[in-house]
Amino acid sequence: MGSADGGGPDMTVTGLDFAGLHRLLAWLSPSFPVGSFSYSHGLEWAIEDGTVRTAADLAAWVAAILEHGAGRSDAILFAHGYRAAAAGRIDELAEIAELATAFQPSAERRLESLAQGRAFLLAVRAAWADPALETTAEAILGEDGAPFSLAVAITAATHRVAEAPALHAYLHAFSANIVSAGLRAVPLGQTDGQRIIAALGPTIGAVVRATQDLPLDALGGAAFRADIASMKHETQYTRLFRS
Repeated sequence: MGSADGGGPDMTVTGLDFAGLHRLLAWLSPSFPVGSFSYSHGLEWAIEDGTVRTAADLAAWVAAILEHGAGRSDAILFAHGYRAAAAGRIDELAEIAELATAFQPSAERRLESLAQGRAFLLAVRAAWADPALETTAEAILGEDGAPFSLAVAITAATHRVAEAPALHAYLHAFSANIVSAGLRAVPLGQTDGQRIIAALGPTIGAVVRATQDLPLDALGGAAFRADIASMKHETQYTRLFRS
């Protein structure tokens, strides 16, 4: 498709320009230094328990988390955090961060979110410095870190990266990390992993669409097995992952 002036290719896709795409690819790359490879979101216990044995099991496990668990909750928090940051509502942003922290169902899941959020903000503030980001980052940073979903949301908002693509990218990275943990711990092949990630695309899109207008009162989940798995993982004898 040509540009409006006929001078070249269209530079935007649903509000995401090339600079925004560059930022999302960098921030949510597996190589971005947040330590995501250290966390399995409770999956390691589900594998040891026998709940997740096959590629189909892993696909269903991640899809359930996206639709009914932390994926859905993070999407709601992301949207509200993004909009508060974009509008400069710092007090509201601090309240959302407090809620996001309180919503973690176990000690390890709290660590998973807050430690990655802290690491994300440390790296992005060093490489993509922005005065507005400094103010919003201080609003969500607590003694133990910052909720990861909000760290990404406020960074996208202050850098004017469109909300919906940023949320989609965040949920893709979130689910891809769980899939990666499954490939190592089940174990499964890389092709299996790519098939799962490909199949999760419509699910992620559906979660983004379903949560974009929900109030914070809609927070809640029904992925109880995943929450219990994260609690059980705390006392698992042999562990590769921190959650």
